[in-house]
Amino acid sequence: MSNNQLHIGIFGRRNTGKSSLINMLTGQETAIVSDFAGTTADPVKKSVEIFDIGPAILVDTAGIDDLGEIGLKKIKRSVEVISRVDCAILLIAGNQFGDYEVKLINQFVEQEVPYLIAHNKNDINKIATITRSSIKQHSKAQIIDFNTYDSANKEKLIKALKRIIPETVHQQTSLIGDLVKPKDILLLITPIDSEAPEGRMILPQNQTIRDALDNHCITVVVRETELADFLKRGITPALAVTDSQVFGYVAETLPEKIPLTSFSILFARMKGDYQLYKEGTDHLSRLKDGDNILILESCTHQTSCDDIGRVKIPELLKKHTGRDLRFTVVSGLSPLPENIESFALVIQCGGCMVTRKQLANRLRPFVKAGIPVTNYGMTLAWLNGIFERATRIFG
Repeated sequence: MSNNQLHIGIFGRRNTGKSSLINMLTGQETAIVSDFAGTTADPVKKSVEIFDIGPAILVDTAGIDDLGEIGLKKIKRSVEVISRVDCAILLIAGNQFGDYEVKLINQFVEQEVPYLIAHNKNDINKIATITRSSIKQHSKAQIIDFNTYDSANKEKLIKALKRIIPETVHQQTSLIGDLVKPKDILLLITPIDSEAPEGRMILPQNQTIRDALDNHCITVVVRETELADFLKRGITPALAVTDSQVFGYVAETLPEKIPLTSFSILFARMKGDYQLYKEGTDHLSRLKDGDNILILESCTHQTSCDDIGRVKIPELLKKHTGRDLRFTVVSGLSPLPENIESFALVIQCGGCMVTRKQLANRLRPFVKAGIPVTNYGMTLAWLNGIFERATRIFG
């Protein structure tokens, strides 16, 4: 699943036609359709190319009105999906609009997720004037009346979707496109350690190489152990990008005139709030004994003694600051700790495995609470005394 694709969540009560809607958009029987309510359990994702919109991930959720202990768990997982989508479709049918829908609308507003309201099965019951009036008392969202069995309604739904897709989805889609020109030489320094997958490169390196090709750069990839040998050839790259964990060595080896940054900082700029991270980095110098620092990983992976977030950053921070610091790690999209006020600082990974929206929603509670947030790459640049150099190219 591509982490850059538009994520569209489908929400509503049981048996409103959420699975049928997904099947209509994908043009195939992706989701199980049943006349029995409550067929969908865990949220189901499906990749699809939507004409005039592009690649997207459709997320089918369980009915928000499910019953029983298992039903409550389904509802909880459905609500959790809201913070992970870029936009949403609230599906209703049979002119049913009440507390269930209002609660979802409030969640969309709280999570800043744009949405539309679609009244399905209009071949059986068209949306009533009283239903429209009731909706408008709680929402300013656009309302469409359609059914998933009429192919003409697919275009109606796509046009409505286009109007709610947030501009942020299309912002900063290139990692290095505004930093280099076609034919520029891009130097990528990529250490291979126990964290690197066997026979492959890690995702940030992979995506940066593809981005460089898309921007017609001449790309040179070396391990840090061959960096000095490359420089002896007299080639001057327009930009050097390194893995953050070898920042110190690369900065000492690479001439000052060559712009330098890291994969993590590039992702911080594309996926996160770059200025927020930059300001949060200043707080590293203000840490005190006993401070609790939250490490947020966007993926789940097997850890080792080389683990950048769980091992290297904590060790370097303790050594550099001389403080008795505590660390809490949350990986993937696992629930955040309830007592977020107990954290003095949040250090977020580059976010290569999540969308911009997912990352923003992940950090929103900390931002609202006034807790500083920084990023792996910026933290390591600061620890190596090269923060200014690593961010200089961004202005």
